[in-house]
Amino acid sequence: MKKSIIALAIGIAVGGSVQAQAGGIDVGAKFQSFLNQYAYNFFGFTRPVGASETVSVPRINGQKPADLIKLASGLKAEIVTRNAGNSSDMLAFWPNDKKPTHIITCIEAGNSQVGVYPSGQPKLTPSVQRTNLATGEVSTILRGMTGCDGIRRTPWGTIVATEEVDDGGLYEILNPLTTNELTLVARGASDVIDTNGAAVAPGQVAYRSAVGKLAWEGLDLTKSGVVYYGDEERPGSAGADADGGSIFKFVPDVAKRWNGVAIANLDQSPLVQGSVYAYQASCQARTSSSFPQFGQGCEIGEGAWVKVDPSALRLSAGQNRATGFYRPEDLHFDINYKGLGAKFCWTDTGNAGAQNYGEVVCMTDTLPEGTGEKTVTDATRNGFGLTYLADSSQEKGFAVAVANRALEGDADLNQPDNLAFQPLSGNMYVIEDNPFGDIWACLSDGRDRDIKSDGCVKMLSVRDSSAEPTGFAFTGDGKTAYFYVQHSSDAACTAGTDCSLNDDYATDDLIKVTGFNPRPNR
Repeated sequence: MKKSIIALAIGIAVGGSVQAQAGGIDVGAKFQSFLNQYAYNFFGFTRPVGASETVSVPRINGQKPADLIKLASGLKAEIVTRNAGNSSDMLAFWPNDKKPTHIITCIEAGNSQVGVYPSGQPKLTPSVQRTNLATGEVSTILRGMTGCDGIRRTPWGTIVATEEVDDGGLYEILNPLTTNELTLVARGASDVIDTNGAAVAPGQVAYRSAVGKLAWEGLDLTKSGVVYYGDEERPGSAGADADGGSIFKFVPDVAKRWNGVAIANLDQSPLVQGSVYAYQASCQARTSSSFPQFGQGCEIGEGAWVKVDPSALRLSAGQNRATGFYRPEDLHFDINYKGLGAKFCWTDTGNAGAQNYGEVVCMTDTLPEGTGEKTVTDATRNGFGLTYLADSSQEKGFAVAVANRALEGDADLNQPDNLAFQPLSGNMYVIEDNPFGDIWACLSDGRDRDIKSDGCVKMLSVRDSSAEPTGFAFTGDGKTAYFYVQHSSDAACTAGTDCSLNDDYATDDLIKVTGFNPRPNR
């Protein structure tokens, strides 16, 4: 940030120490006003959105982007398609982020019959779709999942799609541009059939039991095949004093650096076999003889990775004293991070009605694969006999990760669901799970004393109270973003209109936003 900007910030925010004391100046409000006024210098668009919409704009035929969203000045929006499947959620670019030709999307819906193929074979709810970004054409890749939510392109050239239900699984798809209209014979298995009901030769879709079952949402994958993911579970929902969802890590038995080289068949995937660990925050430092000392109240700071059973992840996480959070949802690597290992951030949605406004937590894991395992049975762990991922270079031998809060919600910015990092600027975008949901642009932490975001402004607000924004993601140049206006009420979208059924199923809108400057004048 230029010295003139810093001086201006101090002048606006503080306004003189005597005045601040005598005149009751609100320093925080002044600095928020400064961020809004000079948004281009920090976020690359000229004027943030003011108050969120309060009067719902229903989804109808022939709408323009301005009918669907309020958008920050300096940005432009266009509708890519109105034929995306209803409840379109997270998305992945294909074949890469820099010059994508398609978007691959999870449809977070049930698993019921919506139509019939010409052969007479039942047609189920779409689970994974692709959209041609040049034409807007929407095609279904896979059916038969329930609540498809988290989706990513892997470093080895496949797509992984996951289910946000208590027994949700992860499915890996080869060749997502040429795989069409397959249906799972059953959830939790790899067998698929075509539109005639005929069995398809193995190798196009694979269920990955090694990573376990849970309510999947956010996930990200390293080039060596380590997978970080969370369980979208609310504390107390499984019974009195039950913990919330844990953060997990899958470590493959065979780890290698893929460096963008696509695998030829799914048997080569690192997700075939491995071990799963859950984060266990410690109330003692890694140098303490009682590390990791776990218990209620330990949520952030240094922690270890305790081994869990992938066949019953949620139950095993509780039995092995993993740390729980309030509905962990989207999760992505922090593209600003240049240190050892990986740094990723995730959203904990919370509940605004209970004045728990949610948060974003970031974790640094310097040795993702570890160097083995160690079992601890001494009294400091109450004789549980827990097994941990090891790091032989550490004094106590534990692989250690460090988690801290990067952003805390409030009455306006609340219930964060999705997030994304903008290339080049490194700014974090936080997407709400709310009626009239907003998308916020947040600065990374600067050189000040605290370790949190230096401030956020509102970039976008959905105008339909029956909908929410979801799946927000930037292309590799940081200049363009895509997102869905999810699960709008389609009561007025009658047959033959541009928002009516597509392929026997209700629809959502995919929107493209351009005009971002990813190198703002700081």
